[in-house]
Amino acid sequence: MITNIAIDGPAGAGKSTIAKTASKELGFIYVDTGALYRTVGLNALRLGKDTKSADEVVPTLEGLNVSLRFVDGEQRVFLGEEDVSTAIRQNEVSMAASNVSAIPKVREFLFDLQRDIAKKNNCIMDGRDIGTVVLPDAQIKIYLTASAEARADRRFKELTEKGQQVEYDVILKEIKERDYQDMNREIAPLKQADDAVLVDTTELTLPQSIEYMLKVIKERL
Repeated sequence: MITNIAIDGPAGAGKSTIAKTASKELGFIYVDTGALYRTVGLNALRLGKDTKSADEVVPTLEGLNVSLRFVDGEQRVFLGEEDVSTAIRQNEVSMAASNVSAIPKVREFLFDLQRDIAKKNNCIMDGRDIGTVVLPDAQIKIYLTASAEARADRRFKELTEKGQQVEYDVILKEIKERDYQDMNREIAPLKQADDAVLVDTTELTLPQSIEYMLKVIKERL
């Protein structure tokens, strides 16, 4: 029997890092759906499109080939034959991803790809609407969150360690803007599914968060 685990939550809550580690521990495939939206956003940005405009973004979907490939057990994201796994992590792509994810045609475009992966594999899939829309019948649903301040602090430290010049206040503002946009969009807004377990990592370190997440999952498997 195929087992699907759905993890939703706001930007910067650590979904990708925690889910990736948990999937290795469980021997599941990890599916980062946010990476798919980031790839659509990246493509639109490269084409000089306004990522908030459906009229400009929707035509970019024609012939667009976005795929997830698993290389040595790691998920890599491809735009055509280009591995864009690093390029999609730029700050400007984060907002572009949030913008394009509010466009119904973009969600339609990626919906079947996400569901097809889940039908064929034991997987942990994370995003904004996995437990509510994409995999409403997932056996385990988790809503992973942390305060905006904690998420901004983590992001600030991560980027600073990479040598990037960033300001904490700017990151905090962007996170709050993205939260508002994700939670208030008309199509599939970010929210906790009725049957999802709430996991708040505000006061937890990354190792503690991973340990807690695995405990929640294993109790329910």
